[in-house]
Amino acid sequence: MSPVTTNKMTNYRWVICAMLFLATTVNYMDRQVLSLTWKDFIAVDFHWNDNDYGTITAIFSLFYAFISLFAGRFIDWMGTKKGYIWAIVVWSLGACLHAGCGWVTMYVENIGTIEELRNIAAGSQAAIAVSTLSVWLFLACRIVLAVGESGNFPAAIKVTAEYFPKKDRALATSIFNAGASVGALAAPLTIPVLAEHLGWEMAFIIIGAIGFIWAGLWLFLYDKPSNSKFVNEAELAYIAQDEDENNAAAKKEETKANEPTLSFLQCFAYRQTWAFIVGKLMTDGVWWFFLFWAPAYFSELGYPSSSGMGQALIFVLYLIVTVLSIYGGYLPKLFVEKLGQNPYAGRMRAMLIFAFFPIFAMFAQPLAHISPWIPCIIIGLAGAGHQAWSANLYSTIGDMFPKSAIATITGIGTMFGGLCSFAINKGSGMLFTYADGMGDAFSFFGQTGKPAGYMIVFCYCAVAYLIGWVIMKALVPKYKPIVLE
Repeated sequence: MSPVTTNKMTNYRWVICAMLFLATTVNYMDRQVLSLTWKDFIAVDFHWNDNDYGTITAIFSLFYAFISLFAGRFIDWMGTKKGYIWAIVVWSLGACLHAGCGWVTMYVENIGTIEELRNIAAGSQAAIAVSTLSVWLFLACRIVLAVGESGNFPAAIKVTAEYFPKKDRALATSIFNAGASVGALAAPLTIPVLAEHLGWEMAFIIIGAIGFIWAGLWLFLYDKPSNSKFVNEAELAYIAQDEDENNAAAKKEETKANEPTLSFLQCFAYRQTWAFIVGKLMTDGVWWFFLFWAPAYFSELGYPSSSGMGQALIFVLYLIVTVLSIYGGYLPKLFVEKLGQNPYAGRMRAMLIFAFFPIFAMFAQPLAHISPWIPCIIIGLAGAGHQAWSANLYSTIGDMFPKSAIATITGIGTMFGGLCSFAINKGSGMLFTYADGMGDAFSFFGQTGKPAGYMIVFCYCAVAYLIGWVIMKALVPKYKPIVLE
């Protein structure tokens, strides 16, 4: 297919960006179904506690981390078109499979009805058997979900590098990355309602099925810019503006076979790789903690996700994240165009600004007794800071690595981010269960019991970004792209 030929530049790259946004929205909605249903629906059926939920989210994070190590390599090998389809089909299948966990548990444990399941005495051997089996079943489904979802960001970052010049990548990344908060924004308005009226099983099935629709659209809409019938020469020239003019035409025709490549082990030889790893390792767990535990936190304050107030709190939280985080892509663009900085310097300056947003998280718990809207707004600001930080962090890969290695580096960093999430989610579940059991005997910064546990985690969230930025700056103080011979 030959590209369209007109004098006016097409803007098809933004259609592709919109598809990345939709995929990320679906990605996070699938991830959110469990966090919005476990406390008020699933735990009632299966007799879970915080530690059980912490185990499930932690193992999901661990497998997400492990598979991410290979997901980027898979996307680089398979290509963004086929690789993205594989990723979203697998995670959509995993999302739908959650719906069968209840049926399998009841069948194995020879339980006839939901009422019989719920009426099992708490702490009894039957309750322990049900909770243990159901946790394992949910873990299996979460692993399938993790395998697919690990491909989303490596594929999306690679597509962004294919369709956008460097100066626009942070903006494009911030737009599609906003899908994470939009997914989390839509989730509390839809998932609890589905769970309340159709059962939590249908919530998994309906939300999971959306991914199959996206895969069909991607098959029709996506091609590399030079092969797309929707992209003309003017847009191709705009996309390739970072390339040397004399080599632009040759580079556009360059195939994967003759692109310079980095082996997996070679990636670890560069400070730029380790800077990205540190940025992900220190901060990804913060976002996942907010994502997985915010509904439960508001439920602890007396506002379950099944209530109108609980849904409003989650909605407003992610509305703040969504609106503010999109502007995260504008700051480095402003620094580059108005101040004449190179893209890396502009991004690092922007990331330093965003690193201060989460500091407010340490005030969420102490002020929660005044109004639940205070931690809602504070966590929203911290989440917006993370999303803006994340959009710029991802874009540093495209600044410094060749396109053939972008998905691989993204996968490596995502793996370390998943390890951070594993530690925070499993640690939080254990901490909250322990603190709840200790009651007033457990205290931290004026808080006692489970609130003291939340206070500890919020304090880490507050300082993680500044620590990460300092280490990144020490590793790569100035812009230094990697050139392969």
